[in-house]
Amino acid sequence: MELENKVVLVVGTGISGIAAANLLKQAKSNIILFDSNTELDVEALKKRLDDVQNVTIVTGELTEDLIATLDLTVVSPGVPTDLPMINRIRATGVPIWGEIELAYQFEKGNVVAITGTNGKTTTTALVGSIMKAYFENVFVVGNIGIPYTNLVEETREDSVTVAEVSSFQLETIEEFRPSVSAILNITPDHLNRHHTMENYIEAKVNVTKNQTPYDTCVLNYEDEILRGIGKRLNVRVVYFSSVRELEEGIYLKGEEIYSRFDGIETNICNIHELRLIGKHNYENIMAGIAIAISMDVPMEYIKKAICSFEAVEHRIEYVATKRGVKYYNDSKGTNPDAAIKGIESMTTPTLLIGGGYDKDSDFTEWIQAFDGKVKKLVLIGQTKEKIADTAKEVGFTDYVFAETLEEAVAFCVKEAKSGEAVLLSPACASWGMFKNYEQRGNVFKELVHKIEE
Repeated sequence: MELENKVVLVVGTGISGIAAANLLKQAKSNIILFDSNTELDVEALKKRLDDVQNVTIVTGELTEDLIATLDLTVVSPGVPTDLPMINRIRATGVPIWGEIELAYQFEKGNVVAITGTNGKTTTTALVGSIMKAYFENVFVVGNIGIPYTNLVEETREDSVTVAEVSSFQLETIEEFRPSVSAILNITPDHLNRHHTMENYIEAKVNVTKNQTPYDTCVLNYEDEILRGIGKRLNVRVVYFSSVRELEEGIYLKGEEIYSRFDGIETNICNIHELRLIGKHNYENIMAGIAIAISMDVPMEYIKKAICSFEAVEHRIEYVATKRGVKYYNDSKGTNPDAAIKGIESMTTPTLLIGGGYDKDSDFTEWIQAFDGKVKKLVLIGQTKEKIADTAKEVGFTDYVFAETLEEAVAFCVKEAKSGEAVLLSPACASWGMFKNYEQRGNVFKELVHKIEE
């Protein structure tokens, strides 16, 4: 779509909304920046914009007259696409894009897009490291915390953009077409937003919507949903597996990671050469290898990058050892399946801090995964009683309630013995108590570092 002189509504004034507005300014669009918060500090908002010329800021409600002037609407990832306001706009036939689609309109190079319920950030960061080791012009963007719209104007024909894309962002793509996509896994998440598992799956698979047989999609063979989806995709599919040898793809055999293509098996590395631990991380690494091979990166660059890559902040991140107790920050474990991976990585008796915002998750499998490792469950946030009820049903009764994260950490300091571990892995989003999972993890780390020896 030609954007010059078009009237574009940007819904949301957070990081993505501001980045979208600034990019649209470069395209010489007429921008209406909207936020439903009537108490928004408009003057402070203007200072965050590169230029306020041809930008109208609207708060509260959108009138029918204003909607009638629109050529395009751009929604931030956190804005539900089934809001009555969005449905009113959709009914007029105005296109509704997300920040990812808007940025893609300006993309000049190749795109790698990574999605999935869990492991996206680690895999995106890893793939970014591999690409930077081989390609000269690489950008790592998206749900990893850097808006795609912030950097897309710097792309060029020989550049590679590695994007972490969420189901929210994939709901609103039109032309977005990655050369290589990856869906790492699919387990229930964000059902309060997507309403059904079918809708959630459809949003994830949207990453392949515009791909052709000349493009590649990397899938987890051990995810039954993805295995079925792989059979019907109109792209080249490359599988990875942590359980079995594959006739073609990337797989873990014993403690060795192999690739096999065109009947030729290649030993890539031993898991003890890696700095990441846990089966889930080996899966992330195999996905990264498959993506890199599909982007024609030589194996010597791939191996060097995966063996030097360190854990992503807030994902089973070692914080410190205090009084003989190891503290781990897994604040990015924002759903039960992700938090299961945190538990599986623990090798000593663990005091687990869990709970937070309710995304309509079922916590049964998470508690069943404690498997004798969890000495005490310390519950915080909106979901604490719901999790406690589930724990009782499963037969786990070693839980306590805390009103704040500070209180939870203080309890763990008092109860944990030398040789044990304390793990923040909430299985829930941070909203309500914290701005985001990063803030929650940073507060936890600050509290740990303040523990007296």
